Amino acid sequence: MNSWRSVSLAVTAAAVLAMTTACGQDGGNGNAASRSVGDPAAAQQPPAHDGYGEDDAPAAAPRPAGQLAARDTGRLGEVVTDSAGMTLYRFDKDTAKPPTSNCDGDCAKTWPPVPAGGVTAPAGTEPAVVGEVTRGDGGKQLTLGGWPMYRYAGDAAPGDAKGQGVGGTWFAAAPDGKKAAPAQPDAGKEKPDAAAPGTGGAGAEASPGVPAGQPGMSVRKDPELGEIVVDRRGRTVYRFKKDSAWPMKSACTGDCLAKWPAVAPVPKNDTEGILLKGYVVFDRPDGTEQQTIDCWPLYTYSGDTGPGDTNGQGVGGTWYAVSPQGKLVGAPR
Repeated sequence: MNSWRSVSLAVTAAAVLAMTTACGQDGGNGNAASRSVGDPAAAQQPPAHDGYGEDDAPAAAPRPAGQLAARDTGRLGEVVTDSAGMTLYRFDKDTAKPPTSNCDGDCAKTWPPVPAGGVTAPAGTEPAVVGEVTRGDGGKQLTLGGWPMYRYAGDAAPGDAKGQGVGGTWFAAAPDGKKAAPAQPDAGKEKPDAAAPGTGGAGAEASPGVPAGQPGMSVRKDPELGEIVVDRRGRTVYRFKKDSAWPMKSACTGDCLAKWPAVAPVPKNDTEGILLKGYVVFDRPDGTEQQTIDCWPLYTYSGDTGPGDTNGQGVGGTWYAVSPQGKLVGAPR
């Protein structure tokens, strides 16, 4: 019996050691390897206040959608908006048959569910497309074509569609509840738009001044910072000092993500020059996925408007560019 227990403990210790090795630390983070990656207890820990739009006051109750409208965006085709002109979204991890919402907790803070009731279908759309689903907390949520509807915390003004393509799972909704898409010869098929701005996902187009065929994640020699990681658009990739690699945890949620968009997953074979140890995908509490290097969550900065910008460097003393090894570049020790 003692021999069996010794073997069991040895196997467990080896598994923890292997994960610790894969998810190296800079030191100074203070998070012991006491929980495995993906441990629900770790994911449910309240994120630290990031100082970028987080508000400790209770959130206001979501407003009703009122009269829905179909807005022709050109790039995305017809997008459904509420009476205030705010874009409505759908989540790929939900279902329409039967209508089911799989976004709650932290996810519902970033993607507030649109309340049901007092809603009028968009002009030209059958009233029957409008429905509702009962959420886990008992609240009633608007559905279109069976799909639960959400707003995005990162949208600040009517017409914004910053949630498009986030995590490869969130998309602006068409008036019938399908994914919004410009008219195509084969319009009968739903096709998600290209990766959202600020992400490094496959299918994203390079920005002007960036060579065609730029990898989803690569290295650029910056004249002041040295070697730093950039995404497909040539935009600088950053790390947040309040995050942790072990356990993997992001302290950037809600309005913070509007300023510091999470980098969407990038396949290993779409990278060049970066460390692939600990190059794993992090399942965020809001239901999206985020790329990591050495198990550290990665972001871009909304204040960088073009390739080569490093306007996020040192912001708040907590945001820094990332080296090819996943280290903070230029951060004080």
